Amino acid sequence: MVKIGIIGSGNVAQHLIVALQKSIFEGAEIEITSVFSRQKKEFSGLLNSDIICTDWNNLKEADLFIIAVSDTAISEVSEKIPFKDKLVVHTSGAVSIDAINSNNRKGVFYPLQTFSKNVAVDFKSIPICIESENAADFELLKKVANSISDSVYEINTKQRKALHVAAVFVNNFTNNLYKIGNDICKENNIPFEILQPLIKETAEKINQLSPEDAQTGPAKRNDVETIKSHLAFLSDENQKNIYKILTQSIQNNGKKL
Repeated sequence: MVKIGIIGSGNVAQHLIVALQKSIFEGAEIEITSVFSRQKKEFSGLLNSDIICTDWNNLKEADLFIIAVSDTAISEVSEKIPFKDKLVVHTSGAVSIDAINSNNRKGVFYPLQTFSKNVAVDFKSIPICIESENAADFELLKKVANSISDSVYEINTKQRKALHVAAVFVNNFTNNLYKIGNDICKENNIPFEILQPLIKETAEKINQLSPEDAQTGPAKRNDVETIKSHLAFLSDENQKNIYKILTQSIQNNGKKL
C-alpha cells in the first residue's frame, strides 16, 4: 500500500485526487492519507473533511507527497513538509527537480494536460512524466502513475522543460488563435461553431500524419494573392502581425504544394 499526501487545492490537485480516488475504487493499492489546503471549502463534496488539514503539524506521514501548487511556490512549500527522507515530488512542467527541499528525496510527477475547474478529464489518457533521484523512488512513482494513467514516461528535467515549451505552442498559443478566430467571427456576425468541425479535424489528423505533412493553407501553397487579401481584410494590427509571423514560419518550413 502506497500512502500519498497531496499538497495544494488548485485544478491539478483536484483532478489528481479524483483520479486517485477512482483508482482506489478500482482496486489500486494506494491511499490518500491527507490533503493540505489553506481552505477546506476547496474540497467541498470531493473529500472527507477529516483528511483535509490546514495546519502543517496535522499533515499525516506518507510514502509520497505530491506538491500541486504554483511554480513559484514549490520551493517554499517543500520546505514546510514536517518530515525527512520522504519522497516529495512536484507536478510542474517548467520547474527543476532541484526545487524540492533537500530534507527529502526529490522527484517529479508531471501530468501533461490542461486542467480547468469543473471540466472532467480522462486521466487514463493523460501522459504522466516522472523523474526521481534513485531507482527505488522511480518504481514507486511508476506504480502510482500506472494506477491512474496508461501513458507513463521517464522524462528528465531538461527534457521536461523542452516538453513544456512545446506544450505552450500546441496548447496555449493554439487556444489564443481560437480566441482570435472567435473575435473575427463575432465582428462579422458569424457563429464560431461553424469552425468547430475544422478544429476537430485538424487535431485528429495528426494521429495519422506528422504536423508537417498535415499542413495545408495559403502559406503552404504560397498563394500570394490570398495572403495579400487576408492581410488587407484584417484591421487589427495584432492579428495582422500574427498572421504575417505564422505565414512566414510555414513558408520557412520548406517545400510548397
